[in-house]
Amino acid sequence: MKENKKQTNAFTGNGAAAYAMKQINPDVVPVYPITPQTQIMEDFAEYKANALVDSEIIRVESEHSAMSAAVGSASAGARTMTASSSQGILLMAEILPIASSLRLPIVMNVVNRAISAPINIHGDHSDSMFVRDSGWIQIYSENAQEVYDHTLLAVKLAEKVNIPVMVMQDGFLTSHSFEKVDVLNDNQVKKYIGNFKPLYSVLDTKKPITIGPLQLYDYYFETKLQQHKASIENIKNAFIDVGEELQELTDNKYFFFEQYYSKDAEFVIVCTSSTSGTVKEVVDKLRKQKIKAGLLKIRLYRPFPYEELKTALKKAKFVSVLDRTFSYGSMPPLYKDVALSLNNLDIKMQSYVFGLGGRDIYEKDIIKVYEDMMNNKIDKNNFEDSIKTIGCRE
Repeated sequence: MKENKKQTNAFTGNGAAAYAMKQINPDVVPVYPITPQTQIMEDFAEYKANALVDSEIIRVESEHSAMSAAVGSASAGARTMTASSSQGILLMAEILPIASSLRLPIVMNVVNRAISAPINIHGDHSDSMFVRDSGWIQIYSENAQEVYDHTLLAVKLAEKVNIPVMVMQDGFLTSHSFEKVDVLNDNQVKKYIGNFKPLYSVLDTKKPITIGPLQLYDYYFETKLQQHKASIENIKNAFIDVGEELQELTDNKYFFFEQYYSKDAEFVIVCTSSTSGTVKEVVDKLRKQKIKAGLLKIRLYRPFPYEELKTALKKAKFVSVLDRTFSYGSMPPLYKDVALSLNNLDIKMQSYVFGLGGRDIYEKDIIKVYEDMMNNKIDKNNFEDSIKTIGCRE
């Protein structure tokens, strides 16, 4: 008899992340609280208090220490998870590339929040984009369901390629909003993620190793090249494999990106995370008006799927990219990656920055983006004028 696949619960994005962690039952969870991530660890600590997990929760004095402890536990061969946000991610920045360079499969839930100054506790993508080149895999989630699914997928992926993973969700918009979430039962999750078999352990006295040794110009370059090749060659294939395995359990699809009416679209918006839901509502309305509008929602941002995105958008006439962060003195990060993918195609492009510090984006704003494309009000050549803003008083 076929095992019952799913049970429907009401979860916030944070609650969905914590529930997934409960089912994963990691060996070690180093943590330091920061808004709007704190609820993940509060919920997980409650699971621990109720003896629903036997994880070792390490309460540390800072996010720098949290990631340092994660590196230590993962190096010892422990399945390790943590969570953070905003300034906490920046305080971890010294340790993040150490984790990826040592090929440690740590999974971190990131609740996206603006970075200072000025102080702001609401959601944008300036924190995770700040560390996008730290060697971690980055996966962005539209809603609480994807937070749950991506957390399970991230553990399987990280341990398959031995590279750490960040799972993103928008602060407050996703993290504190209740939604319907279909969850697997505990046995299904355990079977899916399997037992952790670490690449190495510093506690294995039969195979003594040195990790993080000094490398000068004699070997450092080669080590970094190996890391880069691992990021390019291994992750995307592994992402497809673990996604297909999870799809068998959830019936949800997991590709590098989601195409929503974009395969035949002339006017396409590219974005990530919760804003995708607003764009979908607008696409539905425009399609009823026989306007060929579409959305391409980025799920896997690092490594970036350049060739796959180029193939997916080759029929588009206009593409607008929505970034929830600036890259000061340059074009916004998501726009740059999309533009590089499409640079040999005859497609007009426009960069938009929106929603900084948690500012809302509305359907009328999305409609204006599509109207700009339909009226050919894009493709500026002057860098000073090439980035448009949405909802900002200029």
